[in-house]
Amino acid sequence: MAMVKEILRSRNILLVVLIPLLLLPLPLSYPCSEASCAYVLIVTAVYWVSEAVPLGAAALIPAFLYPLFGVMKSSEVAAEYFKNTTLLLMGVICVAASVEKWNLHKRIALRMVMMAGAKPGMLLLCFMCCTTVLSMWLSNTSTTAMVMPIVEAVLQELVNAEEERDVISTAGSTIIEENKPIGLNEKHDQPSLELIFINEDATTTDFSSLMHSKAQILVLPPKPSELDLSTKYRYQSRHDHMICKCLSLSISYAATIGGLTTIIGTSTSLIFLEHFNNQYPNAEVVNFGTWFLFSFPISLIMLVLTWFWMHWLFLGCNFKETCSVSKKRKTKREEMSERRIHEEYKKLGNVSYPEMVTGFFFILMTLLWFTREPGFVPGWSSFFEKKGYRTDATVSVFLGFLLFLIPAKKPCFGKKEKDAERPTNTNTLDPIITWKDFQKTMPWEIVVLVGGGYALAAGCKTSGLSTWIGRQMLSLSSLPYWAVTLLACILVSLVTEFVSNPATITIFLPILCSMSETLLINPLYTLIPVTMCISFAVMLPVGNPPNAIVFSYGHCQIKDMVIAGLGVNLIGLAVVMVAINTWGIRLFQLNTFPEWAAVSNVTSQT
Repeated sequence: MAMVKEILRSRNILLVVLIPLLLLPLPLSYPCSEASCAYVLIVTAVYWVSEAVPLGAAALIPAFLYPLFGVMKSSEVAAEYFKNTTLLLMGVICVAASVEKWNLHKRIALRMVMMAGAKPGMLLLCFMCCTTVLSMWLSNTSTTAMVMPIVEAVLQELVNAEEERDVISTAGSTIIEENKPIGLNEKHDQPSLELIFINEDATTTDFSSLMHSKAQILVLPPKPSELDLSTKYRYQSRHDHMICKCLSLSISYAATIGGLTTIIGTSTSLIFLEHFNNQYPNAEVVNFGTWFLFSFPISLIMLVLTWFWMHWLFLGCNFKETCSVSKKRKTKREEMSERRIHEEYKKLGNVSYPEMVTGFFFILMTLLWFTREPGFVPGWSSFFEKKGYRTDATVSVFLGFLLFLIPAKKPCFGKKEKDAERPTNTNTLDPIITWKDFQKTMPWEIVVLVGGGYALAAGCKTSGLSTWIGRQMLSLSSLPYWAVTLLACILVSLVTEFVSNPATITIFLPILCSMSETLLINPLYTLIPVTMCISFAVMLPVGNPPNAIVFSYGHCQIKDMVIAGLGVNLIGLAVVMVAINTWGIRLFQLNTFPEWAAVSNVTSQT
C-alpha cells in the first residue's frame, strides 16, 4: 500500500519520463517530418492535459524538439514565441494594472450595485452585468477575484441581519465564534473587501497552492471539514442558502460571458486571433470591431438567459417579488445591505486624478480600436500612406507606454494643492503605474503558452501534418456544414472541462483548420464557434480558475455547479450556433469558401 501511495505521489515524474520514451518508436519507425511533428505534438499535448509540468514549461518543448528532429530551424521556432498578439496583451495589461491599482474596478462594481438595490433578483442581475462589463477588459480570473469579496460582503449583510443575529448569539455564541461567516473582520464584524488578482488560466493546482500562502489576501472560507458544522448558523433559511449559491455561481458565469465579448477578453480568443492571422495572412476579416459586432449580441442574449436560468433554478419564478425596486417592499436586512454598500463606496472617497486618467485611457483605447478599420467607413489607419502597418497592438502599447510617463499626482500649475486631494503614498514624480505594477499583473506563463501553440501550429503546417490530418477528415464530408461545426463544439466543450482552455484551443486549432480546408468550409465557420465554446468550462471547479474561486467560498457543492453549469453550457452552445448561422454569415461572409483560405490550402499542400 505504501508503494502504491509513493507511485501516485510521483506520478508526474513518471509521466514526464515515460511518455516520451513510449512514443519514441513513432519517429524512429517512420523517419519523416510528419511523424516527428506528431511526436512533438502528442508529447506536448499529454503534458498539457496531465499538467505533469507547468503549462508554460511544456510550451517550450517545440523550441528544442523541432530543431532536434529537423522539423524547423531553431531561429524559425524562436520567432513564433513573440507575436503581435503578445504586444497587444502587454498594452492591455498596462491599462488593467492601472485600473486595479487605483481601485477603479471596485468603484464601478459598487456603483452598479447601488443602482440595483438589495432585492435578490435585481442584485443578481446587477452583479452579473457588472462582472460581464469588467470581464470584457480584465481577465476572467481577476474579475472574479475582485467581485467575489464584494458579493460576499453583501451576502453577509443580507443573510445576517441584526434582528436574526440576536437570536443566534444567545443560543450558540461559542459555535459562531469558532465558525464565523466567510470574510468577517474580528474587530468590527464587517466583511473584508481585500482582493487578490491571479493570472487567467492558471491551473487549479497553482490556485490551490496560492490560497494557502502567507501572502494571501483573498477572502477565504473555513476549512471544508467545518462547513457542515457551521451551515445551520450561517444560513437562517433554505432561501438564504439559495441566494448565496445563486449569486456566487453567477459571478463565474458572468465573467465567462464577458470574456467572450472582446477579442482581448480571454486568452483563448487571443490564441485564435494570432493563429488565424498566421495561418491566413491575407484574411483581413477578424479584428476588434468585427469580433465585437459578432459577440456582443451573443453575450447580451446569454446574460439574459443565464439570469433567467439561475433565478429559476435557485430563487424560483417569483420575479415580481425578487425584482421589485419599490422602497415599500424592502425588508430591514435589505435596507442594511444597501447601507453597507453605500458605506463601502464612501470609503473610496472622491474620484482621484489617476482614476480619471485611467478611465480616459480605457475609453480612448476602445474608441481607437473600433475606429481603426470599422469596415463600413474608412478608419483612422487610412490617413497613413502605408497600409497594414498599424494594428490594435499599436494602440494598446502606445497608451500603455504613456501610463509609465504620466505622474500620478495632478499637476498644480502654480496653485497649492489641498492635502485631501493629494493621493496617499504617492511621490511627486511617481507615474500612474510602475514596472512592478505591470509585472504583478502580466501573465508571462500565458505568453509562453501562446507562443508554444504558435510553434506547434507552424510545425504542423511546415511538416505537412496538418494536411495529412485534414485528409483523414474526408469522411465527414457527407454531413451538413452546421453538423460538422456542432460536433466540433460539443467535443471541445467536453474536453475543456478537464483540460485548460489555452491547451485545448492550441491542440484543436491546427486540426480544425485542416479539416475546414479539406471539406471546403470557410474556416471561420468552425473556428469562431469552437473558440467560444472552449470558454464554457463552467461545470466543475477544475474547469477554470473563476470556478475554483467561487467554489472556495463554500456556498455551493459540486452537484450545484454541475446542474447550473450544464444549463449555462447548453445556453451558450445554442446561442453560438444560432449566431454563427444568422448574423455571423453576413458579417464574415461564411456562405462561400474564401480565396484567402484556398491560397493557404494550396501553399500547405505544396
